[in-house]
Amino acid sequence: MDTMRITVKHLRGQQFPAVLLLLAAGLGLLLANLPTHDAIAGVLHALIAVPGTGLDLSVEHWVSDGLLAVFFLVVAIELRHELTHGELDSISKAVQPAIAAAGGVLVPIAVYLLIAGSDASTASGWPIPTATDIAFALGVLAMFGRGLPSTVRVFLLALAILDDIIGIVFIAVLFAHDVQWLLLALAVVAVAVFWALSRLLHRHGHPVIAVLMAVVGLIAWGLVAVSGIHATIAGVMLGLVMAPVPAARVRHALEPTVNGLILPLFAFVAAFVVIPALSPSELSPAFWGIAIALPVGKVLGISLLGWVAMRIRPRGAPPALPFADLVAAGTLGGIGFTVSLLLANLAFAGDAGVRDQAILGVLIGSLVSLVLAGVFVSLRAGWYRRTAAATS
Repeated sequence: MDTMRITVKHLRGQQFPAVLLLLAAGLGLLLANLPTHDAIAGVLHALIAVPGTGLDLSVEHWVSDGLLAVFFLVVAIELRHELTHGELDSISKAVQPAIAAAGGVLVPIAVYLLIAGSDASTASGWPIPTATDIAFALGVLAMFGRGLPSTVRVFLLALAILDDIIGIVFIAVLFAHDVQWLLLALAVVAVAVFWALSRLLHRHGHPVIAVLMAVVGLIAWGLVAVSGIHATIAGVMLGLVMAPVPAARVRHALEPTVNGLILPLFAFVAAFVVIPALSPSELSPAFWGIAIALPVGKVLGISLLGWVAMRIRPRGAPPALPFADLVAAGTLGGIGFTVSLLLANLAFAGDAGVRDQAILGVLIGSLVSLVLAGVFVSLRAGWYRRTAAATS
C-alpha cells in the first residue's frame, strides 16, 4: 500500500511523468528499428470495431483518438480553471504570456515555412512546431530550476496553456474532414446533457449521476469521432463545460492514469517509426523544418515577443521577467512532444513516409530543446541561488 501511494504521488508530480514520457518514446523508437517491428506493427494496425456504430479503428487510432481524448479532457479542465480562477483570469495577467505565446507560434511557423513551405507535399506541416508540451516543460523546470522565482513557472504555465488553446483550435479547424453536421449537432446535444448532469452532480453528488455522465461522455466522444472532427475535441468540449467541483475531482482522479498510462502509451505508439536509411541531405524538408523550428523558432519567438510584452505591460500586470528568464522559458517552450506528435500524425496522415520523418523531427527538435532548457534553466537557477546567498 505504501509503495502504491508513493507511485501515485510521483505520477501526480512533474519530474517522474516527464521521464516516463521520454522513456516510452525512446522505447517505441528503439523497438520500431529492431526485429520486433513487424510483430508490434501488426498489433498496432489491427482493427477493432464497435458493432452497431461507425467506429472501426486500429489499435493505434484507439490510442490517439480514444485514450488521448481523456488527456484532452484533463487539459480542458485545467484550461477552464486557469481562465476563470487562475493565471489567465484577467487581461493584465494574460497579456504578457499571450504576446509571448503568439511569438512562440508565429516564429516557428515562419521558420518551418522558410524551410519546407515551398514543397507542396510538406507545406501542410506548419502547425506542428507551434505546440508546447506543458507536462514535459514543467517537469524539466522542476528538475533543473531549483531556486528560480515562482514568476518564471507562472509565466511558463500561462504560456503553455495558451499554446494548448491554439493547438486545440488547429486540431478542430484544420484537420476536420467531410464533416457530418447532423452527427456533430447530436454530439453538441450530448455535451449539453453532460453539462446539465455535472450541475446535478455538483448539487447532489449521487453516484448514479456520475455513471450517467460517463455514459453520455462516451456517446459524445463516439459522435464526434464519426462526425469528421478529430475525436480528442470531444474531451475538450466535455472538460470545458463540466461544473467546477466535479471537474476538479475528475482531474484529480484521472491525473495518475493520464501521466502513468495514457501519455506514455501514446508516446510509444507515436514514436514507433522506422528511422529512414537516408543521408541528411535526403531527409524531407518537413524533418528539418520541425527539428529547427522547435528549438530555434520557439526561443526566438517567445524571448523576443516576451521582451516586447514586458515593455508594454498594463498597470497591475505581474512584474517584468529579465530577458535571460524569457530565453529559458523559450527553450522550455520548444519541447513540443505530445501535441506536436499528434499534429504530425494529422498533418501527414496521407503520406506515411513524410509523417514518419515529421515525427522524427518532433523527437529531435524536442530533445534539442530539452537539452538547451536543462542548460539555460540550470544557469538561471544557479544565478538566483548565488544572488540569494550573497544577500542573506
